[in-house]
Amino acid sequence: MKKFAAALLLLALVFGTFPGIASAESAVTRLKDISKVQGVRSNQLMGYGLVVGLNGTGDGSSSGETLQSIANMLISYGINVNTSSIKLKNAAAVMVTATLPPFVREGDALDVTVSSIGDAKSLRGGTLLQTPLKAGNGEVYVVAQGAVSTGGFTAGSGGSNVQAAFPTVGIAVNAGIVERTVEDDIGGDGRISISLSRADFTTASRVAGAINAQYGNIAQAANAGRVDVSIPSYYRGNVVSFIASLEELPIRPDNMARVVVNERTGTIIMGGDVSVDAVAITQGGITIRIQANPDVSQPGPFSYGNTVVTENPDVSVSEAKGSTIVLPATTNVSDIVGALNTVGATPRDTISILQAMKAAGALHAELEII
Repeated sequence: MKKFAAALLLLALVFGTFPGIASAESAVTRLKDISKVQGVRSNQLMGYGLVVGLNGTGDGSSSGETLQSIANMLISYGINVNTSSIKLKNAAAVMVTATLPPFVREGDALDVTVSSIGDAKSLRGGTLLQTPLKAGNGEVYVVAQGAVSTGGFTAGSGGSNVQAAFPTVGIAVNAGIVERTVEDDIGGDGRISISLSRADFTTASRVAGAINAQYGNIAQAANAGRVDVSIPSYYRGNVVSFIASLEELPIRPDNMARVVVNERTGTIIMGGDVSVDAVAITQGGITIRIQANPDVSQPGPFSYGNTVVTENPDVSVSEAKGSTIVLPATTNVSDIVGALNTVGATPRDTISILQAMKAAGALHAELEII
């Protein structure tokens, strides 16, 4: 109940829903906080590699892929080996992943994530050997090599083990070197497109209107998630400054009324645009209590019977007195929260009430359960 009361206080503070105060409109924010320029994006990279120098925590002898990888690497250096003579306890096969940010150039360094794919116990203290990282098109954009740092460890003795975090996943800081860049020709054709983080027709219209009010009739909302903008002639040689000025434009985004419910934690968040029709809420509860009372039955003297333990269950049912409240049609979040609090609803009860109100058509909001 304390958690629910705290949630109610948070709702009141966030949405300004103390008695007598109407629900607040969406806050004014910068265009850059609700959108991005189309074409400015990151790219995911992945590669297969080997980590060596482990202190006996590498892959086991059953990892045939690791054996083959080590043999192939040594052959590439002109060393012929017998795979049966290779011991894997100091090496591990890994997958290396990284994110290539936009606008990076050849020679830039970035961090890579190293994850074991075999049965290695830990990558702590290991070194990642040179590993090419490819994008979805099969081209190599980054080559990674360096020391692997793990935040976890495993320790044990006498059959007892203690593990902190995940020692089979690590980070190689600045180990990735960019070998190829992704071409970025933003505004090369005299136009840019702005993609909204949350598609909404009203917000897209407001964005186009704000741009046109500042620069003239150069913007048009193509759909709920994209606004096309023609770069003014006096900005053609300085597209960066034009985009920077666009990002600072004040926008009041519009969002659908939404109620988000987390059943695992009992957290309920209501937006300020949530409204309800007149509805009567009755809240009660049935409690069933089952208590086992063991009885011991012993045989008579000098008999050949056995002592038997029997269960004598005691079942009791109690029904709490229901509370009923009539909630008038309102658009004030404090009225909704206050009504649910009045009937003594717990977070779990509130979730059930909201679902029932939505099913009855009395709750005018999107109900999202996560």
